[in-house]
Amino acid sequence: MKILLRKVSIADAQSPYNGQVKDILIENGTITTIADGLEDNKGEVTVVAEKDAIVSPGWVDGFSHFNDPGFEFKETLETGAAAAAAGGYTDVFVLPNTSPIVQSKTQVEYIVGRSKPLPVNIHPLGAITKNTEGHELAEMYDMQASGAIAFSDGLNPLQTSGLLLKALQYVKAFDGVIVQMPIDTSIGKFGLMNEGIVSTRMGLPGIPMMGEELIVARDIKLARYAGSKLHFTGVSSPKSLEYIKRAKDAGLSVTCSVTPYHLFFCDEDVQGYNTNLKVNPPLRTREAMMLLREAVLDGTIDCIASHHLPHDWDNKVCEFEYAKYGMIGLQTAYAAVNHSLPQLGTEQIVQLFGGNACKIFGLQPTTIAEGCTASLTIFNRNGNTRLAKENNKSRSINSPFLDMELTGKVMGTINKGTITLN
Repeated sequence: MKILLRKVSIADAQSPYNGQVKDILIENGTITTIADGLEDNKGEVTVVAEKDAIVSPGWVDGFSHFNDPGFEFKETLETGAAAAAAGGYTDVFVLPNTSPIVQSKTQVEYIVGRSKPLPVNIHPLGAITKNTEGHELAEMYDMQASGAIAFSDGLNPLQTSGLLLKALQYVKAFDGVIVQMPIDTSIGKFGLMNEGIVSTRMGLPGIPMMGEELIVARDIKLARYAGSKLHFTGVSSPKSLEYIKRAKDAGLSVTCSVTPYHLFFCDEDVQGYNTNLKVNPPLRTREAMMLLREAVLDGTIDCIASHHLPHDWDNKVCEFEYAKYGMIGLQTAYAAVNHSLPQLGTEQIVQLFGGNACKIFGLQPTTIAEGCTASLTIFNRNGNTRLAKENNKSRSINSPFLDMELTGKVMGTINKGTITLN
């Protein structure tokens, strides 16, 4: 298969063509020619020619739930991959919170094998503990050898200091990474949203930022002691970011991700009791949201992670108290960030959506040069994205961005020798 990208701006710091507008010819999954005015061979080539198109190495999402196996009524590997490709992703890390839990080489091999024909590279996150219950370490070495990209208990963050320390020490043997969602489940246990003026006004129990900050501070100390790699995902507290910045300055291998929705929404938006805005960690104050945006701009935050959590109708169309946490987010992640932070440089966007994740998790880096494998994302800073029921690729529809006009558009991806266009 031949694909010709016409007059695209190349955004790849490692490419000799970085910052240039060129034509790119791709044949059988390999970039063969980068030049000006390439011919399309009389229609034998799939041609992409859109104004203001930017091409970068493929994007990576570090925290998505595809619910397969066990909860396919919410999402499957196929529908999740379709949503990811539509959102500009060539690589996605999927959570272990399935049924059965991804806690052995068999489950890892199932996901790796099933995802081979899909347009997206799906990388399993292996469970840190058996059944993600936080009592006993899972078979991390075997899972790593079978293709687990990193280790996390996903939606059940590890609460026990001693066990997390053992996990950090264990993965150090093969240079692995522990991914932790920083939530102290004993603080604000019955909370439904951020603890503050808005929660008081609404009469809803709150979840204080302190619960996140305690876990971040504790886990950094454990990572320092173990000398291991630790990645926090879904960080929502400015104080947490202070701790993380200090850890980085001290030379620790500590990194972090933020979700697009923590940059776009704040707790004031929850006042309409929209269950699609019920997330964990919860949406914080407007002041915290603005400080998170500053941390993205100054480079404290390494990655954008969608926290794509599909839910069926019954779990979202109900009273706020009973609704499940989470929203779908793969298709709107880029547009939500681009819309919230138009001052972000294109190179920063490329690093936030892929470059930094490749470095942190040891993914094979791709670059835009002749002879290299084509794993590419094509996007536009000025186009518009509007998620609707008609173009939603996920099996679930729990999104507060539904029918909202966002600035920024993903045009498509090229991966595994195939092209996916929006």
